[in-house]
Amino acid sequence: MRTGSEPATARSSLRLRLWLSLWGMLWAAFGTTVFALLGAVGWAAACGALFLVTAVDATLVIRRLRQGPHWQPGRDIPPYEPDHGGRGR
Repeated sequence: MRTGSEPATARSSLRLRLWLSLWGMLWAAFGTTVFALLGAVGWAAACGALFLVTAVDATLVIRRLRQGPHWQPGRDIPPYEPDHGGRGR
């Protein structure tokens, strides 16, 4: 049952989030390398930390995508009934 607050054709943006994570990993790796070569240890460490965050995000997104329709519903999956916190029944 739809609540009316979401569009009927809404889909998960996990694939977009995956591509953005990969793009962030690329730039963070580039930044880490460049700053390490220039001797800017603080900036290299910051880019390295950002690389780790984007790598963890990409890993979680891939895990969710592999879990199947519950996390990435297709057009043939009916919408979930909203949780009313026990008050709706």
